[in-house]
Amino acid sequence: MASVDPDHGPREPGDAAAEKYPRSTDSGQSHHHGTGEVYATGGLVSFYEPIATYEGRHRYDPTAEWTEQEEKRLVRRLDMKICTWVCGMFFALQLDRGNITQALSDNMLLDLGLSTNEYNYGMTLFYVSFLSAELPSQMISKWLGPDVWIPIQMVSWSIVACSQSRLTGRSTFYLTRCLLGLIEGGFIPDVVLYLSYFYKSRELPIRLSFFWGSYISTNILSAFLAFGILHMRGLTGWAGWRWLFALEGALTAIIGVLSWFYLPPSPTQTKSWFRGKEGWFTEREEVIMVNRILRDDPGKGGMHNRQGLTPSLLWAALTDFDLWPIYILGLTWSIPATPVTAYLTLNLKALGFDTFQTNLLTVPAWFLFLIQLIFWTRVSETINNRFLIVLMCQIYMLPLVIALEVMPPTASPWAWYAVSALLVGYPYVHAIIGT
Repeated sequence: MASVDPDHGPREPGDAAAEKYPRSTDSGQSHHHGTGEVYATGGLVSFYEPIATYEGRHRYDPTAEWTEQEEKRLVRRLDMKICTWVCGMFFALQLDRGNITQALSDNMLLDLGLSTNEYNYGMTLFYVSFLSAELPSQMISKWLGPDVWIPIQMVSWSIVACSQSRLTGRSTFYLTRCLLGLIEGGFIPDVVLYLSYFYKSRELPIRLSFFWGSYISTNILSAFLAFGILHMRGLTGWAGWRWLFALEGALTAIIGVLSWFYLPPSPTQTKSWFRGKEGWFTEREEVIMVNRILRDDPGKGGMHNRQGLTPSLLWAALTDFDLWPIYILGLTWSIPATPVTAYLTLNLKALGFDTFQTNLLTVPAWFLFLIQLIFWTRVSETINNRFLIVLMCQIYMLPLVIALEVMPPTASPWAWYAVSALLVGYPYVHAIIGT
């Protein structure tokens, strides 16, 4: 049966246009009607047409069609080229954000003459700075492009992370905590924005679970790294935790510099001396990527990737009251597990475990966390239900929090550890809430 080309009339199955765009089995395919108008999933073509300055405008084609197998192959390539590298960048973030817990196990507070309360104040500064930086960072990212801004962030925070090896006391501790929060704060939303340029909305949750999975993998790998690096205590007169900050900060700097050259601005802008003069994708693959994204969410064609946010757009986002429950969930859902997670190494030291036992004992907790993250995200995708999984997270944590409250001080250190590890390994639903 012939389809209709809006510019050239009926198109026979054997003609060049039909061969260029074979019929799609994807749910987002175009439908051609006898009126000559082109619809994508039931919508008029003008609704899906991007603005003239949209970076993929030259690959927009409302008549484009492709097979499900083609799209699956392309998504797998995106996973290898984009998602894998993004996970590596998150590894670097968590390495510098989370190594404070390993430093605590090596008597950092004692070496600096800090009390637990002063440590609490420093961490509060970090989290307040981290939260405060997210919106400004998003505005910069939209203006410069996340492919430019994210590497700048990474190199900047790596410098601060390395400088922690020269901490002298309370003032420098507070300063570095604040600076790290301000620089790292926008990284996660910036990366989610970047991934949205390549993936459809239904593809994002599982990719974000891989993203946060790399965060957990960092906690596992960093425990082994800390086990080795902290043995350097005394080398050149430095404590082991100073070497930890210096070496892991340097690793992040290297990843940040490589990211500057590696990250493409968009699916149609992959050509460079570093990525290859021909780029990563063929013209047909670029057509598929652009049109599948626009058919999934036409709003992505309303701005280009170097366009800053205006006050009216910010106000529209702020007054989108349908999103407020998600904001509240995002701010509160992890409260039960956060204190135990933040003080896990200090608590294990207080239970009598030594520095190296403490770091290795964190591994089972983070491994459980990783398994639950991927499992519950998959379940959410399968049943297409977000609220039920978020509720499950709270049901899981409640008896563990109660157990920590009612357990007697004389209980076995291993009993305290077991309950704490189960709580740290709770079902992490950030990938679900964020999409």
